[in-house]
Amino acid sequence: MTKILVIGYVWPEPNSSAAGVHMLSLLKFYKSQGWQVEFASPAQTTEHMVDLGEYGVTSKQITLNCTSFDEYIQKLAPDIVMFDRFMMEEQFGWRVDKYAPNAMKILDTEDLQSLRGVRHEAVKANKDFEISKLLDSELAKREIAAILRCDLSLIVSDFELDLLRNTFNISEELLVHLPFLVDLSRLPDDLPSFDERQHFMTIGNFRHAPNWDSVLYLQRLWPAIKKRLPNAELHIYGSYPPKKATALNNPKTGFLIKGWADDAIEVMKQSRVCLSPIRFGAGIKGKFLEAMLTQTPCVTTPIGAEGMHGPLPWHGCVAHDDEAFIDAAVSLYTDAEHFHTAQSNGLALLHARHDQVSLSARLKGKITAIRAALPQHRTQNFYGQMLKHHTLRSTQYMSQWIEEKNANKMR
Repeated sequence: MTKILVIGYVWPEPNSSAAGVHMLSLLKFYKSQGWQVEFASPAQTTEHMVDLGEYGVTSKQITLNCTSFDEYIQKLAPDIVMFDRFMMEEQFGWRVDKYAPNAMKILDTEDLQSLRGVRHEAVKANKDFEISKLLDSELAKREIAAILRCDLSLIVSDFELDLLRNTFNISEELLVHLPFLVDLSRLPDDLPSFDERQHFMTIGNFRHAPNWDSVLYLQRLWPAIKKRLPNAELHIYGSYPPKKATALNNPKTGFLIKGWADDAIEVMKQSRVCLSPIRFGAGIKGKFLEAMLTQTPCVTTPIGAEGMHGPLPWHGCVAHDDEAFIDAAVSLYTDAEHFHTAQSNGLALLHARHDQVSLSARLKGKITAIRAALPQHRTQNFYGQMLKHHTLRSTQYMSQWIEEKNANKMR
């Protein structure tokens, strides 16, 4: 039986973030192959983490900068190791190379964090994003190095796939486009009509910087929307709301901080329109996938819709400035024909880009092909092998130095 170890940056929280939903879908896919799946993480457990045992996935708490992992992975002897985000590859990749050298290494990027970081800096400086800044980014160098050291990287956004291929010259053989997986046979069919829905909404983990920035920007846009729709409210949901967020709650203006949503799908489907003026970020946005599932039209920005619709029309509006965003919000809220067209666009996107069956087959095919010729695959990835060379193992030596330092404290 194939054995896969997934090393998580955090324990999966499907009710808190899109990353949690995506991770759970990957674990379920691996189980569906008849594989033995173990999830390990150095992160602290949380009250909101999913019970992996319900899905037949075993779990293990592991420690950073500690030889205990070496003993653990030798005993487990996985056939495949997947790292959740590049930081986990930096921490544990060299140990996997040393103690499980024949294991295929997969990197689940979630999104390109360097892209998100450079865009964030541009927004703070009130400047346009420049690709040269990304090429100069230390984070990008680390992220690309991790991709090269792995046998396969999962990329959720086709924009980022093109960026990796055409700007960073990463080989097609090392990448697979894998957006969020959706079981199209289970799409909800009991959705409220246009007239039965009311109010605007947005949702997102408050700890995620692009989401918090979006809430602050909505505070700026909301008065103009409210002026044209006096009876409308904006309901803002999200996990881990800080005091600075709850302080924005204003019943008089209908700007309502709701915080945690017990069921994101339920609150989404009761709303008429989703608003999300995302000014920076990367990857693809789970809130928009939920909006497609519930047929709730969305108004967002080009960065918000990036990597999610290709040549197909968006399920709502992609606004390039504040005035267009406000006009689109009002139009979708008041014009039933516009609303229904957006719904149709969303369903088309789900079938064209998020079909669990076709995406799973794509991933399975890629993994099967690489595993069947792993030595040759690695030989052809010269830069990846070069980055594993002992003269470049800074993360390994730093880890070992920290480990020795910690041991000295105990003596």
